[in-house]
Amino acid sequence: MPELRKDPIIGRWVIIATERAKRPTDYAKEPVLIQGGSFCPFCYGNEEKTPPEIIAYRSNGTPPNTPGWNLRVVPNKFPALGIEGDLERSGEGLFDRMTGIGAHEVIIESPDHQATLGQLPEKRIEDVLWAYRDRIVDLKKDKRFKYVLIFKNHGAAAGATLEHTHSQLITLPIVPKRVREEVDGAKQYYLMKERCIFCDVIRQEQGSGLRVIAEDDAFITLAPYAPRFPFEAWILPKQHGASFEEATSGLYEKLARALKNLLQRVDTVLDRPAYNFVLHTTPMREDTELYYHWHLEFMPKLTKVAGFEWGTGFYINPTPPEVSAQALREVPAPAPAFP
Repeated sequence: MPELRKDPIIGRWVIIATERAKRPTDYAKEPVLIQGGSFCPFCYGNEEKTPPEIIAYRSNGTPPNTPGWNLRVVPNKFPALGIEGDLERSGEGLFDRMTGIGAHEVIIESPDHQATLGQLPEKRIEDVLWAYRDRIVDLKKDKRFKYVLIFKNHGAAAGATLEHTHSQLITLPIVPKRVREEVDGAKQYYLMKERCIFCDVIRQEQGSGLRVIAEDDAFITLAPYAPRFPFEAWILPKQHGASFEEATSGLYEKLARALKNLLQRVDTVLDRPAYNFVLHTTPMREDTELYYHWHLEFMPKLTKVAGFEWGTGFYINPTPPEVSAQALREVPAPAPAFP
């Protein structure tokens, strides 16, 4: 029997279509590789083919925009928003508009064209997380911006246009509706119960164990109760905190381990699918510390959003989260990796 489930944070409904239930091997694999020429502007030695780097992590003191780096952050060559200019708002009757001010950056995660994020050593994944943190801290100084969105598109089916492993950052002069819904939902729960809803989710999922994928002393990885997509997973810190960039330094090392663990499990069960992940953190200069809880949401690209989803805002998921969690949980824990 199909089942309707309601997300407890933002109130979004999903349909768990058990009569369409699918095992991991039932999903048609979308292409991961991006078709195109052999030239890659992100590769080692092609530094002059990107805009000048904003930051880079280098091991031998080499000068900017030259080889010798482990990670680079550069402006997107074709930005969605522009960094220069004043934020101007105007109206045209009932319509509102503002200048397209924002930052759009690319985090080039490795000089190795062939490596995926999940194949990198934990230390290199930790570097990626530190780059996220460093850029958020810097961009928060700009009073024009209200939110920093960090996301990764891996594979052509997930929206990537270059194969070389990278993630992106876009700052916005407004708080996105999806983010506002989540923050406001967490606030309403706190006003009723004086507890963080994410902390309560962690405690409840630990109690049942049905949707837990992996867990250590710092992070829990779980399939959410009302997932939009098959094999959707969340990584949540057990230590409450609203802002990713304000986490204690040791937490980035442990998040790198949890993220690598999840990516390796997904690659094993789903044969290296295309995927997206999004970092959820609090809006800039908002005091949400009591009730919001930063986390990372991961979505393999296994199904398509079609007319029903666009028309209703509901999602149809053919794999119950209990089934996906069990499949990922039963993968033997990856062996520790060393830089």
